[in-house]
Amino acid sequence: MGSFLMNFFMFLPLLIQNQGTEDELHHNNNLTQSDCDLFQGSWIYDDSYPPYYESSQCPFIEKEFDCHKTGRTDKFYLQYRWQPTSCNLPRFNGEDFLNRLRGKSVMFVGDSLSLNQWQSVTCMIHTAVPKAEYTSVRTHDGVSIFTFPAYNARVMFSRNAFLVDIVNEKMGRVMKLDSIGASQLWKGIDILIFDTWHWWLHSGRKQPWDFIQYGNHTLKDMDRLVACEKALNTWAKWVDDSVDPAKTTIFFQGVSPDHQSGEALGDPKPNFCIGQTRPMEGSLYPGGPPPEQLMLKKVLEAMKKPVTLLDITTLSQLRKDGHPSFYGIGAHRLPDCTHWCLAGVPDTWNELLYATLYIQN
Repeated sequence: MGSFLMNFFMFLPLLIQNQGTEDELHHNNNLTQSDCDLFQGSWIYDDSYPPYYESSQCPFIEKEFDCHKTGRTDKFYLQYRWQPTSCNLPRFNGEDFLNRLRGKSVMFVGDSLSLNQWQSVTCMIHTAVPKAEYTSVRTHDGVSIFTFPAYNARVMFSRNAFLVDIVNEKMGRVMKLDSIGASQLWKGIDILIFDTWHWWLHSGRKQPWDFIQYGNHTLKDMDRLVACEKALNTWAKWVDDSVDPAKTTIFFQGVSPDHQSGEALGDPKPNFCIGQTRPMEGSLYPGGPPPEQLMLKKVLEAMKKPVTLLDITTLSQLRKDGHPSFYGIGAHRLPDCTHWCLAGVPDTWNELLYATLYIQN
């Protein structure tokens, strides 16, 4: 992790220097190795910074993310850009992104927040290069694949909310915290972006397992944060044992926050995202980092192989206005304060992904 961060800061000025026009960079300032962190900053209202796409331009967008189609009328949430404190975030260039992916594959692996980001980047690419032919298929393994034949590039999504295995046995559905058979799908992929957390909190009818197994222990339940950490350590061991960093670049998406409650802001009312049209001001979230994010960082810091944290947690915590709320799937019945409208916040996640990939390559 340390060597990557040193290279990150060393080459960041080159990123800014080579990224195009001044308008794209928004008031470029001098950078130093020590003062640029793309993930620390604030949201700036900027009506000269257009969204990357209209949801109507993406015929494949999931209805649960299409807030405009399901009736959201306010547009303020589309006019905020992320401004790092001491440097600038380059605007995503879909054609350049495809050129850099020529002959390669990128896969998002995780839950519906990973799906949110995958849908975002496919919309960003498609609208940037609308004449580029694409195919969209889903394999028998449940992997969704966008292929751009002219570039021989694939942008994929594999739904795997826990990363470790859930196996049907006589006793029922068993989550095996030390088994990661799904890793067979990840072999040969050039860029992998993982995420997990939200499904670890499900219970009752939404819980997709009956027992948790770890080593010789089989339990009905356990502390979910502890269970997730054990699963992440299994994933980390797979990376350390199996991944060649010269061939595969790995990211882990920071925990995407929900805004079901306003407790961190001193507001005990639930469904805090309902009716929100503006982000929070400033660069700090009053509640601080959630424990699951701190746990994730601890796992990543202990790894031998390089994994880049796409540290989107704090900047997303500030965007209480970015969720579908009543304008997602099940509109006007059940508010969704977990996922994100598209266009919207995940586009910024992909700006950060693009910037980091540019630096690395």
